[in-house]
Amino acid sequence: MSDADQPKYTVRVVAERVGVPTATLRSWSQRYGIGPSQHTPGTHRLYSENDVKAVQRMHELIRDGVSRRSAAQLAGESIMPPRGDIDALLTAALDLNLLSLGRLLESHLQHFGVLDTWELVVRPAYAAIVSRQEQQGGCVDVEHALSWAVARTLQRAPLAPAGADTSVVLACTARETHVLPLEALRAALGERGHGAVMLGADVPAWAMIDAIARLTTPVTAVLWSHTRDTADIDTVRAVSRHAQVLLGGPGWDHVPQPAPGVRVTSLRDALHRWERSA
Repeated sequence: MSDADQPKYTVRVVAERVGVPTATLRSWSQRYGIGPSQHTPGTHRLYSENDVKAVQRMHELIRDGVSRRSAAQLAGESIMPPRGDIDALLTAALDLNLLSLGRLLESHLQHFGVLDTWELVVRPAYAAIVSRQEQQGGCVDVEHALSWAVARTLQRAPLAPAGADTSVVLACTARETHVLPLEALRAALGERGHGAVMLGADVPAWAMIDAIARLTTPVTAVLWSHTRDTADIDTVRAVSRHAQVLLGGPGWDHVPQPAPGVRVTSLRDALHRWERSA
C-alpha cells in the first residue's frame, strides 16, 4: 500500500481541510461511496490522502453545478486505485458495503481493465472468502454480496461498438448457474471491441444451437460447467457440430476426454485461444 492510500485523517480533520460539515462527509460516504476506502471493522474510519483528493474533487464539482451523483462518479474515477488491492475489497465485502464494493470494482476496472480486475482482485477475494468459510464457517452472505457487486460492475462495462462482429456465444450448460466467469469474459471481449451473445445460466443444448444459427459469422461457443454433474459431454458434441467449442470451469476436469471441445483454464487463456482462432 502506498503512503497516499494509508488511512490517517479523521472525518473532522477532512471536513476542516475541505470546508464542508462532517455530516456532509458522512452522507457522501454512505450514499455515494466517496469516503474512507480502507476500513477495519471495530476501528475508526480514517481517510487516506487519496480519499481526501476524491472528496475535494467532489466538492469542486458540486460547487460548479454538477449533481451529487455525477460528481461522486467523476470524483471516484479521478483517483487511480492501488493495483490488485484485495484487502480493500475484502473489507468492503465483510462490511456488506455495496457502495464501496461498487466504487472499488469500477475504479479498478476503469484504470486496469477487465482481465487485471478479474485475476488480481476478484478471484483472490473469492479465494480468501472460501478459505474463511472452510476455517470459520459462515460468510455465505459476504460471498453473495460480492457476487452481486461483481456482476453489476461487469454488466455495466461497455458492449462492443456498433457494427462489430458478434461471433461468440457464452452459455452455462443445462442446470449450471455459475455465470459470473462468463460475465467477465463478455466484458473482456467488449473491452477489446468484440461482440458476444450472453445466454447466461442453465442453457440447454438446443437453445445454444438456435443462437449459433442466428449469427452469420463463424461462431465460437464457450460452455461453462462448475461441477461434475453439469459437465455434459453430449452437449459438447452437439454444439461442436455447429461451432468451435471452448470449455471453461472445473466441471470439465472430471471429463476424461472432452474433445471435440478445447479446455480453457482461465480468463486469460480463453481470450488468448479465442484471439488465435478469430
